[in-house]
Amino acid sequence: MTALPVLIFHVNFHEDIKIMLNSLEIKNYRNLKELRINSLGRVNLITGKNNTGKSTVLEAVAIYATKGDLSLIYELLEERGEIFRQKNANTNPTETNIKIFSALFHNRIAGFGVDDAISIGNLENALYDKNLSFKDSISLRFMKYVDETYKDEQGAAISKRRFIQDDSETTEGYRIGLEIKSGNSSGIASFDLKRPYLARSKRMANDVKIQLVRTRNINSDINGGLFDNITLTDKEQHVIDALKIIEPLTEDIAFVKDGSLIRKAVIKLSDSQSVLPLQCMGDGINRILTIILALVNAENGYLLLDEFENGLHYTAQEKLWTIIFELSAKLNTQVFVTTHSEDCIREFERALNHSNNSDGKLIRLDNINGTIKQVEFDAKELKIVTDRDIEVR
Repeated sequence: MTALPVLIFHVNFHEDIKIMLNSLEIKNYRNLKELRINSLGRVNLITGKNNTGKSTVLEAVAIYATKGDLSLIYELLEERGEIFRQKNANTNPTETNIKIFSALFHNRIAGFGVDDAISIGNLENALYDKNLSFKDSISLRFMKYVDETYKDEQGAAISKRRFIQDDSETTEGYRIGLEIKSGNSSGIASFDLKRPYLARSKRMANDVKIQLVRTRNINSDINGGLFDNITLTDKEQHVIDALKIIEPLTEDIAFVKDGSLIRKAVIKLSDSQSVLPLQCMGDGINRILTIILALVNAENGYLLLDEFENGLHYTAQEKLWTIIFELSAKLNTQVFVTTHSEDCIREFERALNHSNNSDGKLIRLDNINGTIKQVEFDAKELKIVTDRDIEVR
């Protein structure tokens, strides 16, 4: 595994559901110097032009939800092409790791000071309490440290780690690593290793489920595993009901191995005895399968979905949004979705306002002179702007 730079995540929770974020502040993460979202719902649609940080918000929530899990961080870096392979065995791993993980910082500048830290968290605490509580937060930052050994009164050797907080302090032989804090727990992933890792004793327990669906459409192996998790449960029927948005005759689905041992989804229609490969039925039904499988596997957790509209005709989107609102409430799941699509926003608004139990927000991100700012719309405000054809993408 590899490590990453400073990320501090502070979170405010809905009272009725512990995992839900009420508000969110992100500092110094990628292109987000300081982003404050004052209010979040159970289902949150994020829109904005290219390079305004829509996908970055999803990443930040993912890192928070997994308590800074290094495998996730490594995956996020690899997705963006930020992992550099060491071709020369004599290459200094510390220099390589600093270069890799500096990509997570605003303007790729990874300082060691508190003000240089990436932070994500509870907007209320950030505004009114200078001494932020770390009870429900994640903190990741570059750290200089030395491992020292001394002897106790009995002459036994004792090792102790000392952190170097002051840049003016001249300390030879210091090391650099990634400090990851979650609540009162913390650990260091050393950059002098080719693959930095947290010591097993310092690992942070994390029971929150998270599903991150990228813009690329279908991964049969992942979908097959997610389907196995819900086979013979009521969640299987939720998946079938969702597929009926595209194909009303859907009766059953399964994942089977083909000649190459790759598992593929197949579908059984009520008017036929034949079983068809789902892939032959178009992008829309396969995209819905991916989304709903992720959602029903994110119970008591988070669904993060990049570019909702990929492969979906607008006529299917309101029905899918309705299912997402219903299932997220039933499964205690908070949903974050990005889009570029006017159709997606319009159908989101319709589903949001046609259900008494829907809890949703639209957040538009704008790049104003290099700083990302947000504009927030609740259900009533979103209805006004869509009725008047006001541009909110």
